Amino acid sequence: MAEAQRRRVLVITYYWPPSGGAGVQRWLKTIKYLREFGWEPVVYTPENPEAPVLDKSLLNDVPPDLEIIRRSIWEPYSYYKKLVGLKSSEKINAGFLTEKKKPGLAENISVWLRGNLFIPDARKFWIKPSIRYIINYLREHPVDAIVSTGPPHSMHLIALGVKKELGIPWLADFRDPWTGIDFYHLLKLSGYADRKHHSKELKVLKRADAVVVISRSMEEEFKSIHLRNYSVVTNGYDESDIQAIDPVQTDKKFSIAHIGSIAPARNPKIFWSILSELVDENQDFAVKLEIKLVGKVDISVLESIAEAGLYGYLNRIDYLPHNFVIAQMQRSQVLLLLINQTPNAKGILTGKIFEYLAAQRPIISIGPSEGDAALILRETNSGESFGFEDADALKKQILDYYNLFCSKKLVSQSTGIEKYSRRFLSGEIASVLTKISS
Repeated sequence: MAEAQRRRVLVITYYWPPSGGAGVQRWLKTIKYLREFGWEPVVYTPENPEAPVLDKSLLNDVPPDLEIIRRSIWEPYSYYKKLVGLKSSEKINAGFLTEKKKPGLAENISVWLRGNLFIPDARKFWIKPSIRYIINYLREHPVDAIVSTGPPHSMHLIALGVKKELGIPWLADFRDPWTGIDFYHLLKLSGYADRKHHSKELKVLKRADAVVVISRSMEEEFKSIHLRNYSVVTNGYDESDIQAIDPVQTDKKFSIAHIGSIAPARNPKIFWSILSELVDENQDFAVKLEIKLVGKVDISVLESIAEAGLYGYLNRIDYLPHNFVIAQMQRSQVLLLLINQTPNAKGILTGKIFEYLAAQRPIISIGPSEGDAALILRETNSGESFGFEDADALKKQILDYYNLFCSKKLVSQSTGIEKYSRRFLSGEIASVLTKISS
């Protein structure tokens, strides 16, 4: 569609290439396809964000003529790094993940400061200057809608301020919950801070013209906070990522791979225990096993692996550019999907599950048997899900996959994954934008 015929949408996002990680993928991929559905995106993003990782390969997905507005942001991370003893050049991991040491007093103090002083998050100092800038920009360069995507939820508060002033239709996109996120209870919040988080969350849910969430469980959670219509648009996979990779040979060993970060709440102690038993019981299994962890891994996870006597089977691969990650998925014999063992576990639907589907390798998931992730695995026949304590069934499944591997018959039988393609899902987002701006 010609640019003159498209409606314009301003997308407010903290995460944008060359920042890497899961937070970038959703709107990078949506914007990649949005023009096909009648929308011309404009991106508003920080010039100097504190990104956990960098991935310049993601720049290949940015349309070359896309308008990107980059504005300087001040964040208190330099003080945090001094407090906890990090070098200024070191990156800060998300989700309470610590690679080098267990959290001490300094880290606990920093968590209290983060939860009680920086509401909703450490990007709060960007809210007011961004509102002022965007209002002035939009008076000269009108758009038909605005989008905010969080976390960080400061992006929603920027959009809320613009909405109050200009009344532009606004879509608030939640990639994760706010007060319902799995680590919210770890923020050491005072009663006042907790009320303030909930108050700001409620304002966003009330004032946005549309609220998009990534799962049915998140929809139900938000309905318990504020009853309104919500649109569910899951994360997905980009078929061009798969097509761009030449056919790869699967690993010669029986590799069980987890792609992405493993924070303490995802540490599958039951899984390490079962692998330890199998190694002790089956010499052939011990010779062929490879545990492949691609991404950031908390020190508590590595300790659990060592305690289970499995460190010698571990192949650790630090963060990889996204284009190499897909190849690692396709090469692995089995893909491991871990759901956080937290109160909201049922609704956790990590973005990587959809790329797992597209990689066409068998999946083992550890999490609630009726959770959103488990339902998708059953619906697409892509793998098996096991409860956090379901040791016997999990052990049997690992052995079944291993025997198929030995007979060269370990393949995925997945079906019906097309509705999770990024192009299709971008059309779903476009439909919501068209509805609120008509």
